[in-house]
Amino acid sequence: MEGLKDLEEKYITCHDGVKLHVILAGKGDPIILLHGFPDFWYGWKNVIIGLKEHFRLIVPDTRGINLSDKPEGVEHYKLEHLVEDIKILAEKLGFNHFYLVGHDWGGVIGWSFAFKYPELMKKLVIINAPHPKIFGHKIATNEVQRRASGYIFQLIQPGGEQSLLKNDMMGLKAAVFGTARKKNAFTEEDKKKYLESWSIPNSILCGVNYYRANRNIDPYSGIIEVPTLVIHGMKDNFVKPVVLEGLADWVKDLRIEKIEKSSHWAMHDAPEVIIARIKEFFSN
Repeated sequence: MEGLKDLEEKYITCHDGVKLHVILAGKGDPIILLHGFPDFWYGWKNVIIGLKEHFRLIVPDTRGINLSDKPEGVEHYKLEHLVEDIKILAEKLGFNHFYLVGHDWGGVIGWSFAFKYPELMKKLVIINAPHPKIFGHKIATNEVQRRASGYIFQLIQPGGEQSLLKNDMMGLKAAVFGTARKKNAFTEEDKKKYLESWSIPNSILCGVNYYRANRNIDPYSGIIEVPTLVIHGMKDNFVKPVVLEGLADWVKDLRIEKIEKSSHWAMHDAPEVIIARIKEFFSN
């Protein structure tokens, strides 16, 4: 893709010696962009193109995913390790104060990072990722969210990752390409890139281990002091808008932006909205 030709690529050793594959682009104040599952750094492609003239972008593949190291064992994917990876990544790059944007699991890491290390952060943007305290409560009490989260209970079973890989990755294709709301949200080139990433040995297994390792993340969640913008695609099949209810009780300085026609994959459905809101929020 034309706008992605001038990217830098590095491998940076983070927590417990795990090397993260990291894409770097642009100049200016630093923003760390954290993808979710089953995504990887490339899921930010439109955002990278839209922001690289304004900010220094740090876009890792989180541990276990795509080209980053894949330590064996579920315990290596606990939230404490995921958070420490980002802290060390920022330190290695010389950033002691930065913006953070997270989608899906990247958003969960973002919530937890902001809770543990607020002094390192300027502002936080969360895209279609529930605050952990609210998510646990909604799964327990809200039938709509419990049904939407049913896939999690299937994935954490032994061998659950195979449900995504069988029949030529039909499960993965359906969950990502099949749930976007914008026509051609994923181009043929995009789909090829995703299939290449998903085909890397153990990449999907490691992503599923995020769910297995983090059934209880209470110690890593609580009141957020960092100014936070939550962007939520309201047609999300997986994280229902009910997770926005009561959010102000957990975030002291909160702004919520709803994208009415966007799916879980808001960066693909409405990249121009995501780019504009991030620029506006981080520039004020």
